[in-house]
Amino acid sequence: MKVECLKEKLETAIIRAERVTNKNVTLPVLKNILLTAKDRYLVVKATNLDLGIEIKVPVKVDVEGVVAVPADVLKGFINNLSNDSKITLELKDNKLLITTNRSETFIHTYPNEEFPSIPTLKESKDLVVPVERFLSGLKSVWYSASVQSMKPELASIYIYYEDSSIVFAATDSFRLAEKKISIKKLDEFNSVLIPFKNVSDIIKIIEGVDGDISITITDNQIAIFCDDLYITSRVIDGVFPDYRQIIPKDYETEVVVLKQDIVDVLKRSYVFSDKFNRVTFEITPKDKKFIVETNNQDIGESKNEVQAAINGDKIKLSFNYKNIVDAFQSITTDSIVFKFGEKKPLMIQGIGDTSFIYITMPMNR
Repeated sequence: MKVECLKEKLETAIIRAERVTNKNVTLPVLKNILLTAKDRYLVVKATNLDLGIEIKVPVKVDVEGVVAVPADVLKGFINNLSNDSKITLELKDNKLLITTNRSETFIHTYPNEEFPSIPTLKESKDLVVPVERFLSGLKSVWYSASVQSMKPELASIYIYYEDSSIVFAATDSFRLAEKKISIKKLDEFNSVLIPFKNVSDIIKIIEGVDGDISITITDNQIAIFCDDLYITSRVIDGVFPDYRQIIPKDYETEVVVLKQDIVDVLKRSYVFSDKFNRVTFEITPKDKKFIVETNNQDIGESKNEVQAAINGDKIKLSFNYKNIVDAFQSITTDSIVFKFGEKKPLMIQGIGDTSFIYITMPMNR
């Protein structure tokens, strides 16, 4: 194998592929990136058996061939090259020779025959969506999924089609996030459960990609196509909870605040939260007061009033701090509405934005 390529394009591909390689596995080959030179491209591949990626990099191919090299070594070297714009990759005596204007470097290779195949799905045009909107859907909910795999359907992101929208949902049974992305009407779309751990990698891989992506779904795989980038992930075989049943239809108390105001108060209050990260909201409509309280017996206590528009009944409930502030990353409006009810989960939404819903359960007193 021998190819000439631009450092910038190769570096971008290596960084994306290296995210997929598994650092702590019993299969050493999964720590490698597979480089295949054919026609006018260098195809960069990586997989951890759950998630696979292929990236086509336009190059000048002098000699076709295949080589597997340690991902962390290749990434570390390419990242620290000087401003040489062109790089030559050549396989010599089972070593990868990387040549620039000022350097020659040999990297030991791995038997490429042991590199596992990556499932190949045919591209379907049934679902085509701008990258930034698909990213918005994933980013708006993925943090609400369970990080444990005891219940795989909870450790996943649920994606389905409803009323001209692609709906993204995630829950760990203590909180729930739902984001709707409007698209053109679809004749058919199979719902899918993507493992939580794969979603975080997918987000990092497609960030910075422009244009549209097309998505293909089968019984056990989902594939994402975007220009010269191909990603495939295992999907969960399970049933996502019927979460619409737990979203309250009405609330007793509503509080509207500026997003920045509540963010600032919660940051100050968190310093005095207890070992359960408890934060207490006390709303007194008669006095038009919205109080945020925290109390730690070893450190002290804090009580802050937030300027707010209040309607409804008096109420006092406690919540996990993280379960509150996580929702703010998905809200782009300047104002937020909190909807409270006794023995009901708290609902948080951006004012004027019905595409995102977040609910979290109160803590026991």
